[in-house]
Amino acid sequence: MKNKTILIGALGIALAYVGLRSAQSNETPHPIEVRPSTVKPFELPEQLNFSGESLPLNMMEVKEKLDREILVNTYWQSNNLLMLKRSSKYFPIIEPILSRNSIPNDFKYLALIESGLQNVVSPAGAAGYWQIMKSTGRENGLEINNEIDERYHIEKSTQVACDYLNEAYERFGNWTLAAASYNMGMAGTARRLAEQGVESYYDLLLNAETARYVYRVAAVKHIHENLEEFGYVYHQDQGYSFPEMDTISVNTKVTDWISWAKAQGITYNTLRVYNPWIQSQQLSNSTNKAYHIWVPSK
Repeated sequence: MKNKTILIGALGIALAYVGLRSAQSNETPHPIEVRPSTVKPFELPEQLNFSGESLPLNMMEVKEKLDREILVNTYWQSNNLLMLKRSSKYFPIIEPILSRNSIPNDFKYLALIESGLQNVVSPAGAAGYWQIMKSTGRENGLEINNEIDERYHIEKSTQVACDYLNEAYERFGNWTLAAASYNMGMAGTARRLAEQGVESYYDLLLNAETARYVYRVAAVKHIHENLEEFGYVYHQDQGYSFPEMDTISVNTKVTDWISWAKAQGITYNTLRVYNPWIQSQQLSNSTNKAYHIWVPSK
């Protein structure tokens, strides 16, 4: 009886061992899945420019600040991939407007870091792709009220950003300071330059946000233009895009955008997705202004 008990026990251990080995075999991941993630610093470029203006990488502080933004933005992979996908959708609209206004193409990355190319609102109340304040938008001709907010209009808001940047360039004489002033304002930038007796962004002591601002734009540009170097596998056809669109002009009152959308064969949600500057279910339009509505082609 004792020998039988020992035999049964040994058999149980053997079966358990076989079961364990079997379970381990079934659950063993593919070799590529157990490869450790490669987390490493990156070599800084010997030269890097923003809008044709070189960063003074001979300065240790400049190198460290750029390195920080490259590391932070490289390893925020989900955000970077989403920005790349949205870039495919919105850069083809933004780039020609920048070009028509003689704004360097690199400023498309400013919109990218401002909003991630989303219609978001900052705690200070800046809104839209270019994060424009109400006062700035109205001063530059945007309609902003309870029914319409053209800060959310990709074309019109880009034009306002161009107007601001050209004015800032005229004031400061270089695009780097123009970019910094987009974050802290022209008056604030001019005041800091005068107070500290310097002429370069890279010599200024600034608030934490503006002190990182140009470095972040330059870093995102560098990463997105050298994706493989930073470990990204991304193909342009993986990006987002607009469908074929028709433009419908509306120059009358709209009592109900929901009914209007249905009459065009689309949903109210679709109307708002492609025309996020519409902020209400109706449009008073007492001046018979012409609004151009984007509607997916049938």
